[in-house]
Amino acid sequence: MPRFHCPAPLATGAEIELPPGAARHVQVLRLQPGDTLTLFNGEGGEFEATVLKMGRSDVLVRVGAHHATEREAPRAVHLLAGITANDRMDWLVEKATELGVASITPLVAERSVLKLKGERADKKIAHWQAVAVAACEQCGRNRVPVVHDAIDLAGWTRTLTGAASATEPGAAQRLLLSLRSGTAPLLRAATPTGPVLFLSGPEGGLSSAEEELALLHGFAPITLGPRVLRAETAPLAALAALTLL
Repeated sequence: MPRFHCPAPLATGAEIELPPGAARHVQVLRLQPGDTLTLFNGEGGEFEATVLKMGRSDVLVRVGAHHATEREAPRAVHLLAGITANDRMDWLVEKATELGVASITPLVAERSVLKLKGERADKKIAHWQAVAVAACEQCGRNRVPVVHDAIDLAGWTRTLTGAASATEPGAAQRLLLSLRSGTAPLLRAATPTGPVLFLSGPEGGLSSAEEELALLHGFAPITLGPRVLRAETAPLAALAALTLL
């Protein structure tokens, strides 16, 4: 059954017009009055819905029964990930959403090829949030991970208040992907339960100054093994391991 994100209040029995993106998708699929679909608004669970009317650019549906279905990962993993070049960041956001990430903060690191600020940054964040929404529609998640505004590491540390931050709800274990010698393997360093904030750099990794700043703010250096993974692969490998742990 087709699934669509509908960021609006949903209630059984209500008749609503789908938002423009979902309406276009319904029209592309050539759904007809009487066809059924699934709606979710990110507040938990999902609703059955039935197409009532197909207009030129609008689609009217009746909201049906609510199902308290959740497909979230057993632990919250928040990624603070260096912005990668070209469409690799799209791929990272999409796959991280499928793997159950709780939130993503794009990190403007010293070695980031893509530098974002102003209107360009706003457009990129909106694009990546849309990528996360589409991934939720595909994979069955009913809660959309937040893609936070891009920020550099120094700026992010200034948002800290005690054990919490804008990207870290509550006290989360902080882990830093590092190539320095003497780091512990991820699964040995990670706690078996509880939220995790995972920091990884862009192509080329974090600079020495950035690593030192992270260590000063409670990040523990870890390794994923002897191979050097691409910037978009490493956080996904860590996310998969942490959610399975």
